[in-house]
Amino acid sequence: MASTTATRSAGARSMSTTSAKQQGKRRHTHNEGIIPLLARAVREVEASAQRGKAAAASRTKFQVIALLMREERARVRTDENVSDSERAETLKRLDGIASILARTAARDTSLIALLEPTAALGDAAKQLKRKMLTQAGIELPDEAPEPQPAQKFVPPELAERQVEPRGVETRIRTNPFLPPDLSGVSAPTPVVRLANWELLGPLLKSFEQGGGGSACMELPEPPQPDRLAPRGQELMPHQAKFLAAVADGHRSFLLADEPGLGKTAQSVLAASVAESYPLLVVVPNVVKMNWAREAEQWTPRRRVTVIHGDGDDIDPYADIFIVNYEILDRHLSWISRFGFRGMVVDEAHMIKNVQSQRSRNVLAIAERMRERTPTALPLLIALTGTPLINDIDDFRAIWRFLGWTETDLSGNEKPGRELLAALEANGYTPADSGFYPAARHSVVDMGIVRRRKIDVAADLPSKRVVDLPVELDDDLGRGIREAERQLARKLLERFVAAKRGKLGEKLSDDALIRMVCAQELEESNASADGMNVFTMVRQIGQAKAPLAADYAAQLARSVGKVVFFAKHIDVMDQAETIFAERGLRTISIRGDQTSAFRQAQIDAFNQDPDVSVAVCSLTAAGVGVNLQASSDVVLAELSWTDAEQTQAIDRVHRIGQEEPVTAWRIIAAQTIDARIAELIDGKAGLAARALDGADAKDEDEDSVQLHALMQVLRDAIALGAEGRNAS
Repeated sequence: MASTTATRSAGARSMSTTSAKQQGKRRHTHNEGIIPLLARAVREVEASAQRGKAAAASRTKFQVIALLMREERARVRTDENVSDSERAETLKRLDGIASILARTAARDTSLIALLEPTAALGDAAKQLKRKMLTQAGIELPDEAPEPQPAQKFVPPELAERQVEPRGVETRIRTNPFLPPDLSGVSAPTPVVRLANWELLGPLLKSFEQGGGGSACMELPEPPQPDRLAPRGQELMPHQAKFLAAVADGHRSFLLADEPGLGKTAQSVLAASVAESYPLLVVVPNVVKMNWAREAEQWTPRRRVTVIHGDGDDIDPYADIFIVNYEILDRHLSWISRFGFRGMVVDEAHMIKNVQSQRSRNVLAIAERMRERTPTALPLLIALTGTPLINDIDDFRAIWRFLGWTETDLSGNEKPGRELLAALEANGYTPADSGFYPAARHSVVDMGIVRRRKIDVAADLPSKRVVDLPVELDDDLGRGIREAERQLARKLLERFVAAKRGKLGEKLSDDALIRMVCAQELEESNASADGMNVFTMVRQIGQAKAPLAADYAAQLARSVGKVVFFAKHIDVMDQAETIFAERGLRTISIRGDQTSAFRQAQIDAFNQDPDVSVAVCSLTAAGVGVNLQASSDVVLAELSWTDAEQTQAIDRVHRIGQEEPVTAWRIIAAQTIDARIAELIDGKAGLAARALDGADAKDEDEDSVQLHALMQVLRDAIALGAEGRNAS
């Protein structure tokens, strides 16, 4: 980067000297150099965002513009050969570009993360940056040589962290993969009708529109009798149908059955049916031991090993390797060479952010597996009951993992060969109304399997969520309401300042409200200091803790075992103290526990009649945990998504439950807590529309946090207007 800046400075000095002689001022400030290119590019990005959520190409361009703008600002401020007048003019033009970037990010808040100087720069962004610098007449340094394939698979920043467990190399040598036989690779289907169309946006839109029935591929009837489950185990009909599809040769699935319908068992048996060993299973840390237990239960003849830390104690000759997301980055090197023929990604919604290292690791492994087996496709299963959290774009990473979509050299996402052939065969383009239902059907046929409890487990008891408003009348409650007023005043001051500035002349009040609140949310995410929406919600949770724990204790005394969910550790601590004072035995499920200890806690709750309450973290115990010994759940704190709330409740409402399930949601009345509860409920329609075919109402894609802040600011504006009218 330093050499690039130096080269640019030298080029700029040479160009500016010539221009000064001819015109008395440097022409690149006006018509040459990088700034005119940035100005044109940022207008294109702005126009794209006005048409809807930014596509991959626009996101790449947005990030490169921000990067080059920062570099040019740094250069012009420090270059001694730039006159004061030119410096002022250049900075002014850069400020104009920055303003357009800010407006665009306010419209599409998913772009905010790309403004960070530390945001990862992908290959497409690097290529676009070089292209724009070349067009600006700036000489570039020679590129470093292309890394070797093994080095390319492991990002440079992770190279020093790589480990290789003992025995892995021996296992690889004793069972090497043969060079791929490409003779059976079919020629790609000619693409004529869709050759010049951007297709990923319309594909996502086809799910967002809703309708069209359940998003579930047609599944064959299983053979009778079922001989897939081991002796003493029995598959439910919906599970057997999924395995019949695997037996028919299908190899990529988004298994999106509702939580509690036995997806783990289906995935483990799918590997057995497909003979996709060795199998790699990537899971959250909290469920590693449960996965090992279920793998041994459903495939008792297969050897299972769990990877902990550097993998010092793994069995390199195992059939099933279970690893958690958090340590995957240090095992990339040997995993890329091991020859895995199947991969299951549990709680696949955790890879929704394609920019995160977690997602890049998973996607790289899947791509490597496809490269090694071009004619015998690997078994790839994305496993999640809640694939959509806030945004239809959550599908992107999952589709790419499964190979249904891919990226070209420019970083643009597009359908993979098989999906593109299906879309071409449909006979439509996105300009045709018939494209959308046909496209949705084509994607579903790629391997989406979605079944609801109400459809396939009719004997499963009912489930309901009951809100219990509580009044916070003590000093803590009054402090929370004052803190909310302080936050409202801060947002209002920023809004008034923005409205009086230049942006106030160009943007509507709604756009300004969104921009101010997005800025506040970004600052809140970056720093835990001061009063913001996150600290306020935490204080509300602390204030509700005694009331929620007292209610849970009453339930435990009257109806039996209770599962108590909270988001923050201090709330869990308060609750455990109160339960102990009431003479109730508890177990605890938290994120800092070992897998073995956590499983022992789960077993104690389900099997020990003296254990009354399970005190659980929403994030640590909200996935992959079976707590069906209880039928009552107390949600002491609200999550930020309907999906997280549903996952928590479904730790109880699952196969094996015999009683109707009730979730008691504790809500602090007359605070932002009540508004957040409404927003969470309003977000519940996304999955119903995209996956279950419901004709649900449209929802915007903003987060609950942003909506909550916008409501706080709107209330403050309305209150100020009432005060002015009264006076």
